Amino acid sequence: MTTIDTHDQADRQSVARRLLESSETLSYDPAREVDWETPLDTDYHGTSPEWSTLYGTAYWDEMTEEQRRELTRQEAASVASTGIWFEMILQQMILRDFYAKDPTDPAFQWALTEIADECRHSIMFARGAAKLGAPAYRPKRHVVELGRAFKAVAFGEAAYAAILVAEEVLDVMQRDWMRDERVVPFVRTINNIHVVEESRHMKFAREETRDRLRGASRPRRQFTALVVSIAAYHIVTSMWSDEVYANAGLDTKRAVREAKANEHHKSMLRSSCAGLMEFLDSCGLLTRPATYFYQRANLI
Repeated sequence: MTTIDTHDQADRQSVARRLLESSETLSYDPAREVDWETPLDTDYHGTSPEWSTLYGTAYWDEMTEEQRRELTRQEAASVASTGIWFEMILQQMILRDFYAKDPTDPAFQWALTEIADECRHSIMFARGAAKLGAPAYRPKRHVVELGRAFKAVAFGEAAYAAILVAEEVLDVMQRDWMRDERVVPFVRTINNIHVVEESRHMKFAREETRDRLRGASRPRRQFTALVVSIAAYHIVTSMWSDEVYANAGLDTKRAVREAKANEHHKSMLRSSCAGLMEFLDSCGLLTRPATYFYQRANLI
């Protein structure tokens, strides 16, 4: 191992140690922290109204306050369900990445800690969606199958950069929701827990992405950039299921049409991803082909 490699390894271990220490001092048990017993108060929203896919449209203006609140509750459940789907992919990728590696390495121990966090988060999201009175929202069949393939073959920086994309987009939204007193209190608690614990996951994903790309060839960066952007497109476009509109008592065809043309929602997504895009660009992962998919997902 060269001197540079030794230095990089020491830095990586130092980051992992700090994350482990943070996890020991600031982690939550959703089973105890979230108020699961109080019945759902339908006077609250599920997300900040400004984050609704229909906010700012003519349809939104026609809706009653009750319909708006029900829509945001269904949308919150849809986002949570997509989060569960991707967290299951994430856990499998991390397990495969650290399979048979040195268990005394702090990075190995942090990886297992992150997986434990994600297990708790998935259960928390599932219970939250159920309490919101929502069905089991799932990505479209072809997206589920693409996810199955991605988790089986993605490795190194492609896996960690994709993890980062999913977590950062959700992080910005949830920071708004957890502070918004119009959002039902138990959902605000869920968002707060996720934001606090995911901040460590994002730190690790950024470090791993940079580390795996160190010395990578141009073709490898080009390939990674494309794979990550395609994954990002399918993750983000799956967050809001078309089924939420019917479950909120709306005209699905009209709602889907107006949501797709909603410039306000597109602007919210783009603003939430400014820091993420800056990071990807610094890593050489914001190539022209990748930019095409980020634009299609309204992330840039």
